[in-house]
Amino acid sequence: MKCFSCFTSPQTSKSNPNSPTKVSFLRQPPPDDDVPQPKAPEPEIPEISDACKDDNNNNIEAQIFSFRELAMATKNFRRECLLGEGGFGRVYKGKLEKTGQVVAVKQLDRNGIQGNREFLIEVLMLSFLHHPNLVNLIGYCADGDQRLLVYEYMPLGSLEDHLLDIRPHRKPLDWYTRMKIALGASKGLEYLHDKPKVPVIYRDLKSSNILLDEEFNARLSDFGLAKLGPVGDKTHVSSRIMGTYGYCAPEYQRTGRLTVKSDVYSFGVVLLELITGRRVIDTTRPGKEQNLVAWAVPLFKERRFPLLADPLLKGDYPCKGLHQAIAVAAMCLQEEANVRPQMSDVVTALSFLGTGPSSTEASSSNPSLEPESYNEER
Repeated sequence: MKCFSCFTSPQTSKSNPNSPTKVSFLRQPPPDDDVPQPKAPEPEIPEISDACKDDNNNNIEAQIFSFRELAMATKNFRRECLLGEGGFGRVYKGKLEKTGQVVAVKQLDRNGIQGNREFLIEVLMLSFLHHPNLVNLIGYCADGDQRLLVYEYMPLGSLEDHLLDIRPHRKPLDWYTRMKIALGASKGLEYLHDKPKVPVIYRDLKSSNILLDEEFNARLSDFGLAKLGPVGDKTHVSSRIMGTYGYCAPEYQRTGRLTVKSDVYSFGVVLLELITGRRVIDTTRPGKEQNLVAWAVPLFKERRFPLLADPLLKGDYPCKGLHQAIAVAAMCLQEEANVRPQMSDVVTALSFLGTGPSSTEASSSNPSLEPESYNEER
């Protein structure tokens, strides 16, 4: 990591018109005497690297690649190798010449939303954080003004590809696969919140950032917006408001106050997407249905749970499992952050839903996540 000193100060983030839902600033909070505005600077890089070490000391230094190596791996970034693109840049499928390993190469847009600081944070976070439900960073390139990240290749792409952008020849995800993906993502968040010396707030959980291997095991990707959480007697960290519209917790959007419960809210949104097969924001739907959470909350309260199930499931789901999954989503989406569950509780509840038909007959070991507990006063 010695070459990190060559990085310059972060560039000003710019929005990308081709990525309408991905924004650098959702909304800055208005001046308010009762709400302290974010003043704390972003943590220094040494603080991040030390805080992200977990108790197992399982830290792997990322490899350094030249731009030429990655150009050769991706056939000079040919369009036939393109896996996807967004506000950050483009992702290509490649094959490393020295090892023959198939990889995903993310080439950051030099004018995009992910600047030098976000690039460096992602390299550091994924060098020190290792879990089966986090994507593996193989290495990076920082030649001149080029910024590239090299990840393990995830053959099934993202959750969004299988849930929200289903191709005509592809079957929709069945219920148990959806719950398996939800469980994997929840375990990744639980690790980030509980295992490092300082909690790591992911801050950008969404369906397009959950990648899938050949067995539909979920791995969280894209750590450029991750931030260290509060420690000691602090209840939150203050931050400029970043993320993707619809997934951000309401208190974070209002005040810039960030906690691990902000991630819990985002997880609730993703779980609701898995249950319903709907996008969090969908302007093609009737007005009252365009915002997924706003549409779902009245159905939670009225206990009209079958209306929340994805029609593509064609009724092929366990009723009790549906009710329990909805209960977990509802608790995660509570307006008040302090009444949302910890991710460890979410993992416990979902462990009964993602392992096959017999698991749905078991009742949740956490009564607070039963459907009856949803806050009617929300």
